[in-house]
Amino acid sequence: MDSAAASTSSSGQGAGGASTAPTTAGPSASSAFTPSTAESEVNSRLVVDDTIDRQDGAEDEEDLDDDELFEELENDDYGMSNFREQRIEEFKEEVAKRKLMMENEHGIYKDVTDEKEVMDITTKTKHCVIHFYHSDFRRCMIVDKHLEALAKKHIKTKFVKIKVENAPFLVEKLQVKVLPCVISFIDGMAVDRLIGFEELGNTDNFSTTMLELRYKTVGVIEDDKKVDKRNLNKKSIFGRDYGSDEGTDDEY
Repeated sequence: MDSAAASTSSSGQGAGGASTAPTTAGPSASSAFTPSTAESEVNSRLVVDDTIDRQDGAEDEEDLDDDELFEELENDDYGMSNFREQRIEEFKEEVAKRKLMMENEHGIYKDVTDEKEVMDITTKTKHCVIHFYHSDFRRCMIVDKHLEALAKKHIKTKFVKIKVENAPFLVEKLQVKVLPCVISFIDGMAVDRLIGFEELGNTDNFSTTMLELRYKTVGVIEDDKKVDKRNLNKKSIFGRDYGSDEGTDDEY
């Protein structure tokens, strides 16, 4: 009896006689803040699902951006295709027009022998330049060289020449008295008359460009730029015409 009571008494008191609360089995203090295995799996699935949703959203945006880009490219290609087709058609029209002009002897400097043909040219051709010349006059040959160069360059304008002895009616009608004489026509109307070299610096050494500028100014050959007529009459720094003593024009 004493032994059992002592054992019971000692189990209810600690050292020094203090009573000790009985220890019971149960979870530790830290287990109250740690999720269970099931909760961890649920949270993991939620995180994965959220990540997948975000990736899907990003892919949808990328697909949308790609679609918009392709649509823009298709529109651009359509616009460029129309532009190319338009340019091709314009080029074909230009080639056909040039071919027709070449067939009608544009692009060459033709020596006409019949003044009736000259009259037909002036009335049926929009832009034409007629040189009345004499085969024995040196300055007429100089003009020939420049007009031949212009004829090859400006095929929309027709350049021809005729000997004065083959055009008695036109020589009388147009009052051709001094050679060389070059008359320009637009739609059958005379718009410019070049007599001798006085308006070309009164020199045999004037350039083809100077003559070209003159015809661009009067509109007998096409030009996108306006030309200052003051460029046609060149003066030396001494105040006199270039080469004024080089030669003279010939009366016919």
